[in-house]
Amino acid sequence: MTLRLKYILFVVFLHLVILLLTFKLLSENKVLFVASEVFLLASLYFSFRLYRSFIEPLRVLLAGVEAIRSQDFTVKFRKVGRKELDQLIQVYNDMIDHLRKERTQLAEQHFFLEKLLHALPVAVILMDYDERISDLNPQAAALFGVGNRPVRGLRIRELPHPLAPLLDGIPEGGAQSIQVNGVERYKAQRSFFMDRGFKRQFMLVEELTAEMLETEKRSYGKVIRMMAHEVNNSIGPVNSILDSTARHLQTLAMEEDRFVEALEIAMARNERLNQFMRRFADVVRLPAPLYENKNAGELIGGLSAMFSLMAQEKGVTLSLQIEEREIVKKLDPSQVEQAVLNILKNALDACQAGDQIRIEVSARQLKVSNNGAPIPESVGQHLFTPFFSTKPDGQGIGLTLTREILLQHGWKFALETQSDGWTEFRIWW
Repeated sequence: MTLRLKYILFVVFLHLVILLLTFKLLSENKVLFVASEVFLLASLYFSFRLYRSFIEPLRVLLAGVEAIRSQDFTVKFRKVGRKELDQLIQVYNDMIDHLRKERTQLAEQHFFLEKLLHALPVAVILMDYDERISDLNPQAAALFGVGNRPVRGLRIRELPHPLAPLLDGIPEGGAQSIQVNGVERYKAQRSFFMDRGFKRQFMLVEELTAEMLETEKRSYGKVIRMMAHEVNNSIGPVNSILDSTARHLQTLAMEEDRFVEALEIAMARNERLNQFMRRFADVVRLPAPLYENKNAGELIGGLSAMFSLMAQEKGVTLSLQIEEREIVKKLDPSQVEQAVLNILKNALDACQAGDQIRIEVSARQLKVSNNGAPIPESVGQHLFTPFFSTKPDGQGIGLTLTREILLQHGWKFALETQSDGWTEFRIWW
């Protein structure tokens, strides 16, 4: 039963009682009876006015509540010239103005944050109260390769990327630098924000691979150019002096063969030193690829045939598997040959007699795997670092040059030893 109906029933009941009592007590006195009826009518009138005084504020409140429930913050009421009701209307109108401003401000902030998240070059992972993924920005979706697949409700470690399990172990408020596949480098940070009084975590993941590689290349490039400049400045004049001296000794018709031989050895050593320095310089002067539409299967097959004899001499079994007859790719044949030769040579160096090397070529990737000596964990973090080598006579530029060639082609790659003991070098075309 509504308050309005209760009030009407109460007023009707009260006035019926008064009317009955008046009729019983004053029916014989006409003057008093008429006066009491007039008083009763006046009471009904004032009860109606009082009813309106009570009900109108309630109507205003109910209308305001309904507007707030429907989130319509444009509804406002005019003052009616009655003090109490006007005060209520003023409070309601002020509240509505404040709510409308706050909602507009929140909507603008939400729109700004949404645009900011989409424009950020950093991957952002938002989590719910249970530390499950609630949203990814486009950079994160591209980084983890999820595309339009639903990820809401997943744990971070369940994302399809080798980086995901490493991110799951970062504590709240912590930041780490992470290297994946010996090549890709990331900076990850986990933090939180307050949402309706409760913590919600988020994670920022920034890819540092390109930036660090460029900085690294500039650093060692400067050193190599300085070294090459000094060596070349010395080799040219020295070779000229040695050559002139050798010719002069030959014209003397004297038994100075040992001097000529010594000079020729010195010139040959200078030339090898010159070639040695050029190899370093080639890393920083690697030209842009000259792309051709090339059958990758034929190219890899030719390199495999060339290496098969070397593998046989070492007692290593080399096998080639090409999934499709024609795998046409846009590439620089000479650069790709150089990169694959380095990969095959490293695989062969890791093997002993009885080991195997498998080469698998498909439209999606090239995989060179071997079951020779695995890559130690301490070495895996430095594989593509310039001048780093585990070989006694290694120069540490083979994998660096390979990395530069693959990056210039825009191909992703990874080198690591799997749990089954096989070491795999994968190149995704």
